[in-house]
Amino acid sequence: MFAYRYYYKLYSRAKERIETLKEYVAIPEVYRTANIQVLYRELRTTTLHCSQLGDNLPLSYCEFNPNDQMVAVSSWSGLCKLWTIPDCKHVRTFRGHIKNACCISWHPQSTLTQDPAMINLASSSFDTSVKLWNLQCDEPIAEIEGHTPFRVSKVKCHSSGRFLTTACYDHSWRLWDLETQEEILHHEGHSKAVHDIKFHCDGSLSATAGMDTYGRIWDLRTGRCIIFLEATGSEDNLCKIWDLRQIKSVYSVAAHENLVSTVKFQCNEGHYLVTVSYDNTIKLTTHPIWSALYSSKGHEQKIMSAALSRDGRCIATVSYDRTFKIWSAGKIC
Repeated sequence: MFAYRYYYKLYSRAKERIETLKEYVAIPEVYRTANIQVLYRELRTTTLHCSQLGDNLPLSYCEFNPNDQMVAVSSWSGLCKLWTIPDCKHVRTFRGHIKNACCISWHPQSTLTQDPAMINLASSSFDTSVKLWNLQCDEPIAEIEGHTPFRVSKVKCHSSGRFLTTACYDHSWRLWDLETQEEILHHEGHSKAVHDIKFHCDGSLSATAGMDTYGRIWDLRTGRCIIFLEATGSEDNLCKIWDLRQIKSVYSVAAHENLVSTVKFQCNEGHYLVTVSYDNTIKLTTHPIWSALYSSKGHEQKIMSAALSRDGRCIATVSYDRTFKIWSAGKIC
């Protein structure tokens, strides 16, 4: 435990982020504004690039790999599949879960510096298991146990590549050592199931969202909850914008007519956000004006999840209609 906390005290991407921000601020405002306007014009031309039947049961989650050349998709059949971008060709099927697969997450260095024979992905399921996969086998190379008898709703690899976090329906979340598959932290705080968990880009904070309609921000260096977000939950059809310094909701985006299933900010710059909903629509909204950029009802049934590529060229959506779709505002091949 001491070694883990010492590592987190040393590990931080804040310096890198601040340097990037300084470079951005150094650009004259007139050019920054012009670039944003060009971006928004392109986003308004977003179209459906590819649609593919992903499985014989509803799809639950999707995530682009670190070099944006593949997308991983999990399904209620228990299978997880890899597909190429932009042609949506099937690459591999991971078999191991005996019930609905809830989520799949890439190692941050997968397809970059990570050995294909080592851990490259993690997935979770209704069967209480977390499976670890490489890029060479269809079967899991390791498994994380300790959630029985509850489903594991989400898994997410830390930006350092050393840790994995899991959100569980036993009202708790856990942090694991990826190399040893040993539990490092086990935290309770939500009064109902923990449905989602994400890491802050700096790597020192995590955010959890519970079925109790509350959000919590956790400091991984101390293991404590430092911010309590009194939300109303996405079932009110709203997307809430939070100021973590003021610890309050500063805006509510009324973008959808049904439950909001996923919200994603543009990687790195955050000039827009992507929302998808059980109303079958995908929408793009500007930041910080929060005006509508694009909307499309491309799926026949509710959209379960969405992912935004790191280069901003592609958006992936997966749906209860068993299809996944790739959206783009320009040429992506």
